Amino acid sequence: MKQLPILFVLLVTFTLSGQEIAVLKYGGGGDWYSNPTALPNLIKFCNTNIGTKLELAPKTVSPSSQELFEYPFIHMTGHGNVYFTDEEITNLRSYLLAGGFLHIDDNYGMEKYIKRELKKLFPNKELEELAVNHPIFNQEFPFPQGLPKIHEHDGQRPQALGIFHEGRLVLLYTLECDLGDGWEDPTVHNDPEPVRTKALKMGSNIISYVFSL
Repeated sequence: MKQLPILFVLLVTFTLSGQEIAVLKYGGGGDWYSNPTALPNLIKFCNTNIGTKLELAPKTVSPSSQELFEYPFIHMTGHGNVYFTDEEITNLRSYLLAGGFLHIDDNYGMEKYIKRELKKLFPNKELEELAVNHPIFNQEFPFPQGLPKIHEHDGQRPQALGIFHEGRLVLLYTLECDLGDGWEDPTVHNDPEPVRTKALKMGSNIISYVFSL
């Protein structure tokens, strides 16, 4: 039997499986499981405010698993070390080039590790800062100044950094922002409601952008 092109398989899988998103369970010792209430809250916000029909409980998937290809949107977060094996790099790269999307939200302390691994993932590509007029900032909710600042961290400006393939944004790395903390239950970080709402709106823009590609 002739093997179908991976892009065709991926697109059919996305269509048949409905709208689901997953958290990436990576190795290296970093806390991939941090912010446990973040994605469920973002999903509820999206379903209520932008008309998505996402499954309420996000799944968990590893970079080496073929299950990766069941999800058009993968979210990754944490504070510490990140390490991808050669097998994981190959599978994750195939996923992204075939139509998948990875959002890495730095929960503080990931930068030097994730940038090292991204060079393994795409040796010939560099992270590029998204311009404030990029469509991701002007979906249902406009962010004319670009990525909002949610938590202080090192007091630097927030950055939305991307990797593109053939003009398509395949990976988004949000740094010095911490959207995930803003998505969490209000009692976790005691964020003022306007700050939390801003984080949820930006998160829903990312979801909307990915599902409209």
